[in-house]
Amino acid sequence: MPNLTNYHSHCLYCDGRANMEDFIRFAISAGFTSYGISSHAPLPFSTAWTMEWDRMDDYLAEFSRLKEKYADKIELIIGLEIDYLNEESHPALPSFQNLPLDYRIGSVHMLYSPEGKVVDIDTPADTFRQLVDQHFGGNLDYVIWSYYNNLFHMLDLGGFDIVGHADKMHYNASCYRPGLLDELWYDRLLHRYFTTIAEHGYIVEINTKSYHDLGTFYPNERYFSLLKELGVRVQVNSDAHYPERINNSRVEALTALKKAGFSSVVEWHGGKWEDVAIELS
Repeated sequence: MPNLTNYHSHCLYCDGRANMEDFIRFAISAGFTSYGISSHAPLPFSTAWTMEWDRMDDYLAEFSRLKEKYADKIELIIGLEIDYLNEESHPALPSFQNLPLDYRIGSVHMLYSPEGKVVDIDTPADTFRQLVDQHFGGNLDYVIWSYYNNLFHMLDLGGFDIVGHADKMHYNASCYRPGLLDELWYDRLLHRYFTTIAEHGYIVEINTKSYHDLGTFYPNERYFSLLKELGVRVQVNSDAHYPERINNSRVEALTALKKAGFSSVVEWHGGKWEDVAIELS
């Protein structure tokens, strides 16, 4: 099968469930042509799902060893998924820019509550509801605007190549308030957001992590045609935390992209990003 690539995956250096080599060996056995490791980057505080700075040298060294070991079987690249938290913690910081990485994914997983507490909103929908009620007084609009304002700040600051799960909050937010995606103000906000992404020239991943269980991509499929109209380059990533999930829902994503008018996706070959034709067998 063509278009067998993935650049969003998490191994044991963060919250992945297998070591780096297991992911690579699975990718090779599945016929992947290129593959990227993108552990969650360190934050200013410890979490259960991010890497610590004292593991960075080991992370880079282990990748270098595996890249050499499997050089004749697959093209491997190394990155990080780096959170925008605030103006003092984001992908453009020199501490991240000075690392010898091939690429960087920019994402938002957490928000500050009105009381200044860091709240992880990347949770199951029922937990999200509890967090909105507990930390934000049930003000879903405040949460949505905070989320997208952080994304806009991240886009302006730069320092990354790929926008990670571009509108991931849409599922939880629409579970909290059914019909949200059809509200005019929300649709206008998303149009402005994707237009800004296009103006900056970022790659948008079609994140397939939740498609099998929740029936949605990130970004939502309703915006695929807009991305095409804006000239945004896209790629399909599975955000895998288990080796056996690196190819989850790839065909469904590629099919949806073709339906929206896309003829190519962005892949890494020969040491650079390039546009490769979508081929559905």
